[in-house]
Amino acid sequence: MPIQSQLTVERSAQLSGAGLWPNRLIIDYLDDTAAIAPDRLAIVEHNSETKHLTRLSYRELQRRSKTIALNLLSLGVGEGDVVAIQLPNWWHYAAVYCACVRIGAVINPLMPIFRERELTFMLGFAEAKVLITAQTFRKFDYPAMILDIRHELPKLDHVIVINSDEPQCEFDNVLLAHTGLDEAEQDLRLAAHRPDPNAVTEVIYTSGTTGQPKGVMHTSNTLLCKATLATELFQFTGDDCVFMGSPLAHQTGFMYGNIFSIFNGTACVMMDQWDAQLAARIIAEEKCTLTLGSTPFLSDLIQHKAVQDIEIPSLRLFLCAGAPIPRVLVSEARQKRPHLYVMSAWGMTEMGIATATYPGDPTEKVIDTDGRALPHQAVRVVDELGEVVTNGVEGRLQSKCVTTFVGYLKRPEAYGIDQDGWLETGDNARMDDDGYIRITGRSKDIIIRGGENIPVVEIEELLYRHPAVIDAAIVAMPDERLGERACAFVTVSQAFDFDLMRTYLEQARLSKQYFPERLEIIDEFPRTPSGKIQKFVLRNKAQSLTPIK
Repeated sequence: MPIQSQLTVERSAQLSGAGLWPNRLIIDYLDDTAAIAPDRLAIVEHNSETKHLTRLSYRELQRRSKTIALNLLSLGVGEGDVVAIQLPNWWHYAAVYCACVRIGAVINPLMPIFRERELTFMLGFAEAKVLITAQTFRKFDYPAMILDIRHELPKLDHVIVINSDEPQCEFDNVLLAHTGLDEAEQDLRLAAHRPDPNAVTEVIYTSGTTGQPKGVMHTSNTLLCKATLATELFQFTGDDCVFMGSPLAHQTGFMYGNIFSIFNGTACVMMDQWDAQLAARIIAEEKCTLTLGSTPFLSDLIQHKAVQDIEIPSLRLFLCAGAPIPRVLVSEARQKRPHLYVMSAWGMTEMGIATATYPGDPTEKVIDTDGRALPHQAVRVVDELGEVVTNGVEGRLQSKCVTTFVGYLKRPEAYGIDQDGWLETGDNARMDDDGYIRITGRSKDIIIRGGENIPVVEIEELLYRHPAVIDAAIVAMPDERLGERACAFVTVSQAFDFDLMRTYLEQARLSKQYFPERLEIIDEFPRTPSGKIQKFVLRNKAQSLTPIK
């Protein structure tokens, strides 16, 4: 089924005419840098699986992306075909994405933590033609997992494995094989497949209120517009260097670990398995100046005992989003890392960074708000009737951004943008007199655990199916490091406990990162007159609970 976006001619013409959409592709920036500075460093990859350090120049990244693109063509991959990639933070992400762009294919990043249940849906729903994965990562056998579900994926023609023992599917043998074409012939063939900048180039899943994740669709123009705005926000120059410890399969990692650095012709240093001490050493050695991540990453770099004696003077900016930043953490950051500016921000997979604090803002703004709208981005808070509320009053948060996505894959009805371009974010917020917002809650029924969205409805539905469970509801417990953890409240008809719950969810092949970390068995649920569970009551109860270790 062809991928169809909901981008209108009017929107494209307006933003292109205003100069906000560049009408270029990421490969144009890659090729420009490779032409003027071929030996400039593009990627540094610290691979915990192989223990190897890989350093790629822009010339080498360009060469690999072209070779991969031509070999994908030989596998029958073309315009609009989905290439899924389930990898940790390895150099392959940037090369494969640029290869996909060269031939008009669509990349679909998938988190390494996903297992059979998630992948069966995601690969099947996107009708992925190719999956690129690892032989092993953190002792998990990915090809064995795919073999177990492949009979449910009739559209999946090729599984390509990095460091595979089977030559016929090994990444280097399949996608880095010599094409037999000289450079001029390669460029001529690839030019014939160059896509439109408004074509869908990425599908990335995000969890929402439904039981299934939604595939957010972005184009080259929406992604590169993000890069343009972020370059201004970060005051980014050619002397900067990005450190990326957040997963490249998340939009934050994918956008700012791949696209942003190539857009600016600078280097990205990748870390595939988080370790605070090693991260600090890498940042110091590579002279990284900027990173983005959720609160736990910041907390570890500031408070972890193992990093206290490691100087990282080059790191000037940490953008932190996904949860409020604890006041003590900002205070410690200024004391222990006085050169480091902690930037608070809010955004979504659907549009990237929409609001942020700025260097020079008072400490209270960094701690007590999620920033103000970036140039060309807009947010507002409205009541139930859609009317803008008075400053300080809580309401529904809406956004109107030049970076807004172009629809959900195969779900046009879910594209909640009104005729004036305002998107229902699913968050509640209030705005102060200076235009700074604070997220106060989520109308979306999700939990954000260390920056990772937990699909509440899907887990509740699984619990409902257990013979002991009568009813179930999952809410967030506050957590100092991760922001939130999941607590399951259930009523039962027979014996049921925490260990039984975990065993059951494991048998259901749910990713372990989604498991509730506390179970509360109650006699009955608080309900509205219409019978709906009052989750706010449960959230209040969960405030004082701690996870079961």
